[in-house]
Amino acid sequence: MSRAERCVRRPRWPLLVAGLFGLAALAHATPAVLDDLEAVLPQLQPQRRAELQQQAAQWTAWSPGERRAFLDRVERWNALPPAGRGAARERYRAWQALPADEQARVRAAARRFAGLPAEERQALRSRFDALDRSERRGWLLGPELGADYAALQPLLAQVPSDEHADLLRVLRAMTPPQRHDLSVLVQRTPPQERAQLRRELVSTAAGNRNDWLWDRLHR
Repeated sequence: MSRAERCVRRPRWPLLVAGLFGLAALAHATPAVLDDLEAVLPQLQPQRRAELQQQAAQWTAWSPGERRAFLDRVERWNALPPAGRGAARERYRAWQALPADEQARVRAAARRFAGLPAEERQALRSRFDALDRSERRGWLLGPELGADYAALQPLLAQVPSDEHADLLRVLRAMTPPQRHDLSVLVQRTPPQERAQLRRELVSTAAGNRNDWLWDRLHR
């Protein structure tokens, strides 16, 4: 294994845990309390109506302690500034987009993080907070792409919304050495040609990806 490959594969759990610690908890966030359900239901689309009915059933099934805990979370949410709510929504959407195996890795990392001494947790948090804002947000992509985000960031910048999911799907399917080769290619590609590079990457079949990378790198 080359030095470059070792660098790509080396775990970076401290930064991952500090950056994604809140994601696992957000995955279990409870729906909003329903008010005046009977009056609202007839005005809603069928799918939304079914969702609210399910949420109402969940509220009914909760114990008084569970309801109180939820209302406490609502109060904390309402106390957040708009920027804080936006950041929480972004983290929750990022969590939902992670594959199940990466969610499991984040949960395991969160448990390890929670078991560290307070001083060590604070030191890791401080290291994470000291990162560039773009790199901090990159860790929202999970343990695989988060580790490679800084190198791949030029490719991920300003991606049209309708292309974003396909690009992430392809990047997650690539091996670490392939992503390393891609990062080298990205750095060599002028900004005005990166959209074309993305299209070629997404349209290349997985079985042909090594050949495509080799050809692109040796042009």
